[in-house]
Amino acid sequence: MRLSARVDYALRAAAELAAAGAGPTTVGELAKEQDMPPKYLENILLQMRRAGLVRGQRGPEGGYVLARPPAEISLADVIRAVDGPLANVRGERPEHVGYRGAAEPLQEVWIALRASERAILEEVTLANVSTGTLPDRVRKLAADPAAWD
Repeated sequence: MRLSARVDYALRAAAELAAAGAGPTTVGELAKEQDMPPKYLENILLQMRRAGLVRGQRGPEGGYVLARPPAEISLADVIRAVDGPLANVRGERPEHVGYRGAAEPLQEVWIALRASERAILEEVTLANVSTGTLPDRVRKLAADPAAWD
C-alpha cells in the first residue's frame, strides 16, 4: 500500500485536531507541530472541509476543528476525502477492471486487498490514533515481526 504525502499530512493534521479537542487550531500551529508546509496543508484542510470532516472558524480565535467527534471519523474517511477510493487499479475500482487468461484471478486479489485495507482503516478512528488506543486487532497485527519486513 502506498500513501501519498497528501494522505500522510491529512492523517497527521486530523490526529492533531483530535488531540486538540474542541478549540480551533490554526494551519500554522498544525504545520509547525507536524513539520508540514502550511500552504500545502491549507489545501488539504479545504478538501477535508468540503468532505465534512473539519470546520473552519474565522477571526482572531479562528482555525480548524473536527466537524464530528474523533471517535466518529475513521482513517478511511480522511483518506477518501483527500485521495479518493481506498484501492484502485489504473484509476479504476477493482470490480471494474477485467483481466483475461492467466491474469483473470488478479481482480479477486485486488478486491481482497481493498477489503483488507477497509477492515483496518474503517475500524481505526482519529480518537484511537490521538489517544494511542489502537484496536487490539491492529496492535496484534503490528506486533508480528513479519509485519515490519
